[in-house]
Amino acid sequence: MACAASTDLLDRGWRVAPQVALRPEPFGALVYHFGTRRLTFLRSRLLLDVVRGLDEHATAREACDAAGVQASERPRYSRALTTLAGAGMIVPQDAS
Repeated sequence: MACAASTDLLDRGWRVAPQVALRPEPFGALVYHFGTRRLTFLRSRLLLDVVRGLDEHATAREACDAAGVQASERPRYSRALTTLAGAGMIVPQDAS
């Protein structure tokens, strides 16, 4: 069932939460949520590109495609986005 949930996440539109700041770093990025005061690390620049592109694309899958994520790496990126969504770092595009 977790696999289906991950697939569904990729087929939905997401954006960076309004209270979240991204700070690029050589290893990827620091992600800080000012509301929860939670700090998260993105461990690759490619993941940062995906997260930055979420708002520009209708689905997370399209953001992955635009960033150049290979099909074989898609499950790993889906898990990373699932973690970010669970922490409130990214929210559905239709959320206010």
